[in-house]
Amino acid sequence: MQTRNKVLDDISQLMTNAMGVAQGAKDEAETAMSSMVDRWLASRDFVTREEFDAVRAMAQKAREENEALKVRLDMLERKATD
Repeated sequence: MQTRNKVLDDISQLMTNAMGVAQGAKDEAETAMSSMVDRWLASRDFVTREEFDAVRAMAQKAREENEALKVRLDMLERKATD
């Protein structure tokens, strides 16, 4: 027959409750920190990846068009000097 010690049961229950409170505090701290970082990032003028990729594609297209126009201008200048 096993007897249970009331003091040990109470300590065990107290520790279990303390771990639950600690886990809740950890979750709350993570949520608060994440929210704070999100607000900080939103207050900066950062762009999204999609916006960056769109502008990068536009810049690449503009470079290609500039190269084509340079070639065309060089050809026209050669014709004008002949």
